This record gives sequence, C-alpha cells and structure tokens, in this order.
Amino acid sequence: MTIEPAILEKLESLPESLQLKVLQYIDSLIENREQYMAKGHPAANQPTEQETAPKKYRVAGTMKGMIIMSDDFDEPLEDLKDYM
Repeated sequence: MTIEPAILEKLESLPESLQLKVLQYIDSLIENREQYMAKGHPAANQPTEQETAPKKYRVAGTMKGMIIMSDDFDEPLEDLKDYM
C-alpha cells in the first residue's frame, strides 16, 4: 500500500480552510527541502539510517546482577513512621 491514497483520503475529509493550511505546509516542506539540497546535501531524498537499519531487539537478562536492592527494601522508612 502506498501512502498517497491515505493522505488523499484524509485530506478530502478536512474542511477547505484546513486543506489550505495543509497546502501551505506542503509548500513549506518543499521549499525547505530545496534549500537543504542547494547547500550540497544530496541525501535529502534518501531514507535515513534509522529507516534502513534493522530493528534491534532487547535480550532479557542482560542486566542480571547489575542492580542490587537492600534487604530492608520493603520496610517502612524512618522518615514516615510518624504517619503510620
């Protein structure tokens, strides 16, 4: 599925005043992209590293033994004894 039909569907559901704002925003994006490319950045059309990098999954248990809790962790705090 391409993104264009989804954009057009949502755009058509907006009132004309918001459609005008969307058009102005698109013009702004195009202008910024042209300025960016004019500065010698040809990578403006290429996907970012984040988009192309494979997703890294976390492995359970890699931090085992790194966090230590005291034996009296569940005991009431001295500062709060007046409220109990």
